[in-house]
Amino acid sequence: MQTEGRASLNDASTADRRRRRQLGLFAAVAIVVLAVDIVTKIIAMSQLTDREPIRLAGGLLTLVLVRNSGAAFGLAEGYTIILSLVALAVVVVVLRLSRTLRSTPWAIALGLLLGGAFGNLSDRIFREPGFLRGHVVDFLALPNWPVFNVADASICAAAALIIVLAMRGRRWDGTVEESGRAKTDADNPDASARQAHEPPPTPGVAADGPALRKAE
Repeated sequence: MQTEGRASLNDASTADRRRRRQLGLFAAVAIVVLAVDIVTKIIAMSQLTDREPIRLAGGLLTLVLVRNSGAAFGLAEGYTIILSLVALAVVVVVLRLSRTLRSTPWAIALGLLLGGAFGNLSDRIFREPGFLRGHVVDFLALPNWPVFNVADASICAAAALIIVLAMRGRRWDGTVEESGRAKTDADNPDASARQAHEPPPTPGVAADGPALRKAE
């Protein structure tokens, strides 16, 4: 019994350390994205104002300053306040999800999303013409592609990663949806300990819905 108790405590401690690492990764990604977005916008405002577009790499990338009242890539112009409220809602949802975050890929995806949402939201709040109506600073342009910024790129990367994780059945709480029986990865001792204390399933009773297994 004492051995089992020590094992359970060790498993809980390991799971808690892993959760702190994932939360740290989530926060670090968000902070880096936000910092890079703010710094690049400040540079763009100081260096590209009243200048002709600067073409780099043979025109593959163009630097041109644009004040955008719409969403990413210039979409939904004229709905600035609505877009600001949507961005606020995204930030709140991401922060709530982070409380149950148990997946490293999801930590990266949500960090990218939070950093990008905060980056553009800061423009909506602090830039002209006013609170929640500020125009976002865009300055990156690819051939046949609308002008965007670092925050837009981060949001798109987060969306792509979230789609991939969803298609693979990976959830932010560290579980993976399966149509078969629940499995546990060997590198998740917290799940193994929990299963050890769960009562065995009743014979002849099928589980409802897809099973979930713990995953990194």
